[in-house]
Amino acid sequence: SAYGLERARKHGIDTLALPKKKAQSRAEYDNQLAKEVKNFQSDLVVLAGWLRILSMDFLSHFPNKVINIHPALPDTFPGLNAIEKAYDAFQKGEINQTGVMVHLVPDEGVDDGPVLASEVVEILASDSLEDLETRVHKVEHRLYIDTLEKHLDTV
Repeated sequence: SAYGLERARKHGIDTLALPKKKAQSRAEYDNQLAKEVKNFQSDLVVLAGWLRILSMDFLSHFPNKVINIHPALPDTFPGLNAIEKAYDAFQKGEINQTGVMVHLVPDEGVDDGPVLASEVVEILASDSLEDLETRVHKVEHRLYIDTLEKHLDTV
């Protein structure tokens, strides 16, 4: 029922939903996922809302082909809740901006692969967390598409 799957189907794009079974190890799941994704013969594997760390059991099958987006600037706020972490840091006077980055996923590192694009998002004194989230998501949606289009030209 994920909106991304529904949207892809409406545009004639093949989809796959492969939930991890409780009995599966991380390696078993990532190997199975790699096998299924290989069947698509895609140029890129694009992570959008993927909240799992892919192991080398998956990534080794797609060198320099897995791309992720993260709602923070490079080397800041890796992992979950990056926007909230940035907002909290702003409230403490530690930062005055955050941003978005698009990066390759070469290994099991969290949000630290080679950066393909990034963009700063200013944090305003009048911002609520929701205001900041809205602006960051707006940048994410545009930057991801722009970066993917440019990157596809090089693959």
